[in-house]
Order: sequence, then C-alpha cells, then structure tokens
Amino acid sequence: MAACTATFARRAQPWIDEAFDKWSEGGADGRGLIARRERAAYLSGMNALAKFRGLSLALVFAPSIALAPDPITIWMAGDSTMAEKQPDKRPETGWGESFGQFFRTGEVRIANRAMNGRSTRTFIAEHRWQAIVDSVKRGDYVFIQFGHNDESPDKTDRYTPPADFRANLARMVDDVRAKGATPVLLTPVRRRKFDEAGHLVDTHGEYPDLVRAVAAERKVALIDMHRSSGDVLSRLGPDSSRAVFLQLRPGENPNYPNGIEDNTHFRPLGAELMAGLAAKELRTAVPALAAHLR
Repeated sequence: MAACTATFARRAQPWIDEAFDKWSEGGADGRGLIARRERAAYLSGMNALAKFRGLSLALVFAPSIALAPDPITIWMAGDSTMAEKQPDKRPETGWGESFGQFFRTGEVRIANRAMNGRSTRTFIAEHRWQAIVDSVKRGDYVFIQFGHNDESPDKTDRYTPPADFRANLARMVDDVRAKGATPVLLTPVRRRKFDEAGHLVDTHGEYPDLVRAVAAERKVALIDMHRSSGDVLSRLGPDSSRAVFLQLRPGENPNYPNGIEDNTHFRPLGAELMAGLAAKELRTAVPALAAHLR
C-alpha cells in the first residue's frame, strides 16, 4: 500500500494530485478530509427593511425581505458506488457523498437516495424510485446510475435482464420529465480489474451501452462514468489504483479487523475522484447545472 500511495500523485492528472494531497494530509483513513467537510451547514441571511407610513392614528410597518433563491436539488438514484455509507462501513464512501463539494455553497442540494445492492428492478420494486418521483419538483435534476447489480445473473435477488434494464431506465426518464424535472443518465463506474499484462478489464458487459442507447433515444444528458473512470484507472495501473478503492491491511481500521481488498467500492479519495469526474463531464452534458460549479 505504501508503494502505491507514493506513486499515485506522480501518475495521475494534476487535479487528481490535489485531491490525493488533501486526503494524504489526513492519514490513510481520510480523517483530515472528512473533518474539513464536517463544517457548519451554510445559513443564508435575510435582510429586513422596515418601512412605515403615518395613517391618521396608526403606523403601518411594511417589511421587505430579500430571500436567497432556493437551492437546486439533485436527486441521486443508484447503487452502492454512489450511496451514503453507515458508520460501521467507513472509510467506504460513495461518490455521491463527495459530489456536493464541487458546487458553490448554498446553490445546490444533494438528495442522495442511492442504496447498496440495488438494481433498477429492486429499486423500483421496493418503492424507492416512487419515493423520489413523489418528492421531485419542477427544476430539479435526477441522476440515475445503475448496472453493477443489474448485470449479475448469479444474484437472482437483484439481476435485471438487459431488455428489462433498458425499459426501467426509459421509465425513470419519463417519470422525471413528467414532473418537470431533468433526468441525467450515468453509466456505471469501472471496477478495479486488470489482466496479467496490466490492462484494465471491463466487467459490465452490455449494460453501459444500454445506458448510452437510452440516453440517445430519449435525448437525455449522459455522464459517461464508465469511460472516464476507465481512463483514470488505466492511467494509474494495477498498483497505484489500489489507493482509490477500499483496500485495508489487517488491523488498519476497526471496522475491518481482518483487512479488506474491495475492488468495487471507494475509500474517501476514490469517492472524491469519481465525483470530480462527474463534475467535469457536467460542464458539457448539463451546462445549466454546471453554471453552479465552483
């Protein structure tokens, strides 16, 4: 782990280096990075101007209050790679948890409803999708990223055949638009799997292309995380890419006393890295929302 940590900054792009440096300052468990994010919530101020007029025997005060506009809400529907994590799973971090930091304070609110282990089929069947539809309002955005669990035929509790996966995505797009909100489709992020020659191996089969196809057919904004995350992991290579994922030695973290080598889920650095990729693509995929980026 020490070797891959030392080489990470040398092999990644400058903006990745910056994220890595911030993470390294807090130690391998990312305490410093997390602590800085636990600052007090932003409070918007209101200015009240009291005006009065004399009307025979009474004074009428007419307050004029300047209110900050309501923040834009980004709803997130997806799986464990995006989802918020419980304390007993830290330092595992979903990239959706890191996404809000890329926007100017007070302008965007993240409503992360992604859930571990869910496919499009189970997310709908458990009424998690309908809960989003019931809450979303005109002007909101809904980010939809699935595939990791849909594509697993050996996991019958969550597997979604390709045709059904495509139909579920189309339904989600239509539901969001019916509420006057904007859907954004995202392809699944890549897993860390390399062959003996050091080349990144794809594990998602046809599912990323199905997302792209629905985006093209429905004319939906697409953030291609499959492509962008694959580019970054390929540049990092088999060793340095370990620093992105939840990989811990025995005794390194009390939540994982026996250690863990997880090539799907992220540590805080990896979550921030993936969120940065999404923010970067947002500038071309959804310019109106990108206008709120820092």
